[in-house]
Amino acid sequence: MPRMSLDEVEKFAFEALRLSGASGRAAISVARAVRRAEADGLPTIGLGFLPTFLRHLGSGRVLGTAEPTVSRPAPGLVQVDAGDGFFHPAFDKALPEIASATKAQGIAAMIVQRSYSAGVLGHCVEDLAMAGLLALGVTNGPANIAPWGGHKPLFGTNPLAFAVPREGAPPMILDQASSAVARLTLNAGLATGLPLPQGWALGGDGRPTTDPAQARKGSLAPAGGAKGAGIALMVEVLAAVFTGANLSARMLGYAVEAGPPLDVGQLFIALDPGFAPAGFAERLETLFGSIDAQEGTRLPGDRRLAHRAIAANEGVEVAAALIDEILAWGKRS
Repeated sequence: MPRMSLDEVEKFAFEALRLSGASGRAAISVARAVRRAEADGLPTIGLGFLPTFLRHLGSGRVLGTAEPTVSRPAPGLVQVDAGDGFFHPAFDKALPEIASATKAQGIAAMIVQRSYSAGVLGHCVEDLAMAGLLALGVTNGPANIAPWGGHKPLFGTNPLAFAVPREGAPPMILDQASSAVARLTLNAGLATGLPLPQGWALGGDGRPTTDPAQARKGSLAPAGGAKGAGIALMVEVLAAVFTGANLSARMLGYAVEAGPPLDVGQLFIALDPGFAPAGFAERLETLFGSIDAQEGTRLPGDRRLAHRAIAANEGVEVAAALIDEILAWGKRS
């Protein structure tokens, strides 16, 4: 399997996006996001998702030339209109605004409207943590999870991500979906035709199933049963209802090539630890140290950090068929 350096990954993604109609601003932001996903060992959200970006650029489900706009309707609120374009350039443009608002008053929120997939949500809160802020982020997406006790999907995998800045160490990043597994993971399992692992899916009757045929008629299982479904509901309210974005149940899935823009919503809440009582950093490290002291534990995000170090030196493996698929899109443009 061919290997690419992270620089090559970013350049390859940038050129494919530009050839498919993305503006320079959008291509830079999205290509950087692809690179970061690959560096973290998340190829299905990196180069593996690039063909979806390209198909949606070609069909108009995402507008590659959209210019995001940023406003401040209230001192503690940043509002971003992605213009039915990519999320990443919208977030990049608004990042200084929410950082400055938070540092001015201790807390601020940012809503992103008429948006697209955030990819690795943890990278967004990590960017805020690198600015010295605690951050919580949520986003919705096409429906994959049914309400608890139901059988019809109404919520996306609806992830949430949380980041905490640290002194002398990378931020701690918690990034998890409301579902037991990601949709792409379930799709990969379905493609084998073999029985699925227990706890991955619910059938069309709302009951747990390992049968691929039944899983196709049903939904992703929520993480932790009713608790995961409750988190998915909370995220839907924050990311879709509050922001004015599309409800998950009204979105066509990412696998659908042609159709209307997804109109995904994202919400971020940031806090400045400088406004916390004295000793924040010491209390934080006491907590983290207590976790690390137990054998077999690790902090959330440690595995990604380890993968970054390897990828920076050795690059990443990329399937030749995926490279050919992406190159073929450039020839069509």
